[in-house]
Amino acid sequence: MFACIHSENVPPDLSLTEFAYAFSPLVEETRAGTVVIDVDGCELLFGSAYELANEMAGRAKQARADGGLEATVSVALAANADAAIHAATQLSGVTFVSPGEELTCLGEFRIDQLDYELVGIEQKTAAEIFETLRLWGIRTFAEFASLPVSGVSERLGRVGLRLQQLAAGKTERHLKLKQEAPVFANSLELEHPVAELEPLSFIFARLLHQLCAALNAHALASNQLRVQLQLTDQTIHERRLSLPYPMRDHKVFLKLLLLDVEMHPPVAAVRMVSLSCEPVKPRVLQNGLFVPLAPAPDKIELTLARLAKLVGEENIGSPALLDTHRPDAFVMNRFTVPLKKSHRQTAIGKRQRLGLRMFRPALRAVVETEQGWPTQISAWGKQRSVYGKVIQVAGPWRTTGDWWREDRWARDEWDIAVAASKTSGEPPGLYRIYRKLNSEMWFVEGNYD
Repeated sequence: MFACIHSENVPPDLSLTEFAYAFSPLVEETRAGTVVIDVDGCELLFGSAYELANEMAGRAKQARADGGLEATVSVALAANADAAIHAATQLSGVTFVSPGEELTCLGEFRIDQLDYELVGIEQKTAAEIFETLRLWGIRTFAEFASLPVSGVSERLGRVGLRLQQLAAGKTERHLKLKQEAPVFANSLELEHPVAELEPLSFIFARLLHQLCAALNAHALASNQLRVQLQLTDQTIHERRLSLPYPMRDHKVFLKLLLLDVEMHPPVAAVRMVSLSCEPVKPRVLQNGLFVPLAPAPDKIELTLARLAKLVGEENIGSPALLDTHRPDAFVMNRFTVPLKKSHRQTAIGKRQRLGLRMFRPALRAVVETEQGWPTQISAWGKQRSVYGKVIQVAGPWRTTGDWWREDRWARDEWDIAVAASKTSGEPPGLYRIYRKLNSEMWFVEGNYD
């Protein structure tokens, strides 16, 4: 059973919609001044459907007297939502349409009063059909509904059939419910300040369970969790957890949040907790049939959080090169899951390139020079050594930078070819060596493959 409430010249403050919410949470705002309510089950409160309609009309009059509604309100009840809309918009007062008797109430309405927008038909198409019906001599809803279905389908198509069902009050559709945008945020004010992690974890668990339940109800996940702790010293301790993978498991969120609070504890007792998240669509993966299963992303995130607690957040992540000439300059970024696999395209073709195999740490070397050019080199490490006569040299290339910092660098780099040694059995090779300008010390940085 559906009830339609219609009012002319409704003020722009949506008071009619607020009035409809007093009877049912299932409300469709069809247009300005017209709302439809699903009133199934409301008869238990008001006795019957007719008494429900009278109650709506009575409350509307009272709201008008109180200044809430500025115009006369008409109410119609019917088993079909579209039939209730036609009855409420064309008839004044209270109208009750019995199931199966829609044409008794709507049959005398003119055909141009048919609300074609209810079935998604454009104005131009509806005008053409109305003109055709006028040429046929069809003037009312009842006359249109009495036409044979096969004839209407052959001459007017599917659009004509939808209009005929609308005129007969036999359309079936779901209400387009008006719902507020979901807000994924919860807060709780504590009766007594909490200064320990264990009682705070119970509060986190309660709020996270509600937050993840709301995400699950809307088929969403989150990759960012925001925590605000209002402290007793009138300050706010705010933390933001960025996740590389959208998830909605409150247990995983709780473990990550507790680890973060342990690494960044608040400076005072907590008297109010607020949690919010950024909703995103969950990531869907199609695993290959012959691809081995990888660890679950939530378990990897928990492992990384535990490692960050042990070694520090700045010492864990994914290394990324910096845009600088400083040797081995890099920064640790947070692990992220790429949305798509990137295919790097280069224009190198079949050209061969040398690869430098770095020695970590660089080998301390003793280099003999003649007029500034390396002629003999000796370097030993735990697993490798370089010894021999330098038979070819390229360089030097001087690099300097960050002179204003304590860790500034300045060095000369050389590429050398070392002859094979008969005593040590070392094969000939190509090496990159450098000399620090501040200490005049030589090092072997690596060898070329």
